[in-house]
Amino acid sequence: MEYFFSGFKLITQKGLKRFVFIPLLINIVLFGSSLFFLYGWLTDGFAYLNDLLPTWLSWLEWLMWPIAVLVILFSYSMLFSVITNFIAAPFNGLLSEKVELYLTGQKINDDGLAEIVKDVPRMLGREWTKLCYYLPRAIGFFILLWILPVIGQVLWVMFTCWMYAVQYKDYPFDNHKICFKEMKEDLKQKQTLSYGFGLAVLLLTAIPIVNLIVMPVAVCGATRLWVDQYRPKYRE
Repeated sequence: MEYFFSGFKLITQKGLKRFVFIPLLINIVLFGSSLFFLYGWLTDGFAYLNDLLPTWLSWLEWLMWPIAVLVILFSYSMLFSVITNFIAAPFNGLLSEKVELYLTGQKINDDGLAEIVKDVPRMLGREWTKLCYYLPRAIGFFILLWILPVIGQVLWVMFTCWMYAVQYKDYPFDNHKICFKEMKEDLKQKQTLSYGFGLAVLLLTAIPIVNLIVMPVAVCGATRLWVDQYRPKYRE
């Protein structure tokens, strides 16, 4: 979890702040606006449901709101993060590259702006690979979430932590052109790091306002983790 929280310091460092701005803006606009519309949809839905209920059952609305909020915080946030990261992938990749340069003093490559633009389809293809990896597993664990008391909830949280680790650690791996399959194997060899990092992302994503800056913080923290834990292997 320490690696994730180190991202808060990194996003304020001179030379990195300008690369944080675009991922931060994307997250604020998409996450903020979607939560606004989702809140309106829930309000209308509960009002409609309340009209259908007899007066003596109107108290159910107060029970349903906290349940709905918990489902949104721990389910919707993960799904939306996957979508947001798909859109912000090129900028997150660039941020990760600059963080690694800041930490090591060594460039990953000398590509100019034109080469970076040409690389965008490959980055989006990598996000598509992660999305295909995520969706079928998310459906399975989401079903277990509702049919297996306690166990289903624990499995969903563990799966979400794992996916957050996969999502954000993949940026530095991808910058070094390390395939998705090999990246997963490296993460599995140090699962405690992955689950701890993912848990920190999950907890902060569930906090309103704070969750708006989680994406760039997580990219920075994951890159520091890469530099310390995985980069030496590929420099041997």
